[in-house]
Parts: sequence; C-alpha cells; structure tokens
Amino acid sequence: MTKQILVGGVAIGGGAPVSVQTMTNTDTRNVEATLAQVRRMAEAGADIVRVSVYDEACASAVRALVDGSPVPLVADIHFDHRLAIRSVENGIAKVRINPGNIGGEANVRELAACLKAHRVPVRIGVNSGSLEKEILRKYGGVTPEGMVESGLNHARMLERAGFDDICLSFKATDVRTMVEACRLAHEQTGYPQHIGVTESGTADVGVVKSAVGIGTLLMEGIGDTIRVSISGDPVQEVPAGLSILRACGLRRDFVEIVSCPTCGRTCIDVEGIANAVRAATRDIHKHIKVAVMGCIVNGPGEAREADLGIAGGRDGGALIVRGQPPRAVRGDLAKILIEEVRRAAGC
Repeated sequence: MTKQILVGGVAIGGGAPVSVQTMTNTDTRNVEATLAQVRRMAEAGADIVRVSVYDEACASAVRALVDGSPVPLVADIHFDHRLAIRSVENGIAKVRINPGNIGGEANVRELAACLKAHRVPVRIGVNSGSLEKEILRKYGGVTPEGMVESGLNHARMLERAGFDDICLSFKATDVRTMVEACRLAHEQTGYPQHIGVTESGTADVGVVKSAVGIGTLLMEGIGDTIRVSISGDPVQEVPAGLSILRACGLRRDFVEIVSCPTCGRTCIDVEGIANAVRAATRDIHKHIKVAVMGCIVNGPGEAREADLGIAGGRDGGALIVRGQPPRAVRGDLAKILIEEVRRAAGC
C-alpha cells in the first residue's frame, strides 16, 4: 500500500478511493472565468483541479480561487519556486513541481520548509518531453528507466530537505512507455502515483489511449489519482476519467447500462432506449445494473445478470426484475424501464 497524502479534504494513496483530476485552461489571473470553469468541473465529478501559476498575478489570484472553489486546487509551477511559496501561503492545497527546474537544492529546501509549515503536499511531475539532458544521454533517449530515475532523483532532493509528502507522476505520449515507467516506480517506491497519458490528443483518440494506459495500471493495482488529458474543453476529461474508474470496478456510484450490439433479430430500438435511460438516470448515485437487449435469444439470460432489464419481443418486450419472473410490457419501453430504475433507487 502506498503512502497517503492529503490534498485539502481528498486523500490520495494509502487505500483511499482513486480520485479524478483535471486542469483549467483559462487565464488564471481571470478569477471569475477560472472559477466558473472549476465549478463546471466539480459539477461533472472532478475531485481535484489544477491551475497554472506562471507569474505573480496568478499567485495573487490563488487566494480568491481557493476561497471560491468547491474542490481542492493544485498550483502548477515551473522555474520559479517563489510562485510555489506564494501559492502555498495563499491557501493552495497542493503544488505540482519539477524540482530540477526551480533553481537548485537551496530553492528546494526553501520550498520544502514552506510546504511543511502549511502541511501541503507536492507532486513531482516527470514528462517524457522534458527529461533532463543528462538522463537522455545516459539512456539514449526517453525510456521508462530514465523517467523513473529522474523522478526519484527529484524526490531525494525533497527528502534531503526533510519533506516526504510526495506524489509522483510519470507521463508520456506513448502508452507503453508510460505504463512501464509507472510499473517500475511502483516497484521501487511507496509514494502514491498520479497517472495519465500526457498530450493524448483530441477526445476521439485521447480517451482510447487514456483508457488503455490508465486502465491497465488500475487493473494491476497501480495508481492513486488520475487525469485524462484531452485537447479542448477540459471539463470533458472528468466523465472520461469516471468512466475508466467505473469500467475498472473502482466506482460503483452510477446506473450501469449494458446493451447488445443488435443484429437482424432485434425487435426494439436498443440504442434509443439505452440512451434515454442513461440521460434520465444521471442523477442517481447508486449502483444499479440495467440491461437493454434486442431480442429473446440472449436477452432474458443477459438481463437476469442485471438488476433490471428489457428484452425485446415482436409486440413489446419482457421486463425482467431480479428475483421476479419476466413480465410482458408494451408501450414506451424506455419510460417503463426508467420508472423501474428510479423505483429501485428509491427516487
């Protein structure tokens, strides 16, 4: 089990639930616009949100952002440790840094003292695109081994300063490189890991790459907090992350809909019914498994594995409720199924 750190009220590592993160793309100095985006992220289900802090005005804005945010905020810092210190003093819940680019060990010690005083953890973020030249020379390019060596070297800087509330991340655009780096780090250290495929692309490609990379690690028990990095509106990253956690069985706070791919025997509008049930039950945070099956070949059997289900027939369908015999139904099958789901949820 990994070490546990606290980001505001959100625990990372040590057996805590895997949390979902995303990052704003507004101008951090624009408090109103940034908070509006943070609130949308929180409404979508984000547990933690990161903001860029790249100048003094951003660091000054942190106080108002923290005061107005419904979730803990992380300051993303590069090059200037003073911005990290200012962000911590203004209430930020966590700092993301690369100790190698903030001016040497003296600056790292100064930052570590501030972090300890305010009980704020740090994430050491290693990206394949920004590895140190000496690491690239040593390993002949970007490798999982080089990424992990870089991250652990940076962790040791903080440890020498007497600080170990650390989260590590090893991100690459190549899924295999990222997965292998995270596995190596898991073998070599007990620090929690933030996992994700960096610069994964637009949603159509990025969600698939992220699901493969993040999902592989989560199924192996590696990873304590995640981000799905997608070009465009960052709010879309949140449901993608939640979907990965749900597919891995790590979140059971939703209505799970299984539906058949349909064939020539299909008797009902499977896609339409499934979409209607999904849309009408988004507010339910209880695990209820619902099956929408197109015909009677596999339908009744598959639906029996669910809590509730519809199997299509020539003149309507069969409603299956776990523990009860199937019941013939006609009319608006989506409405009938939605009513059963809401009844099961106690709505």
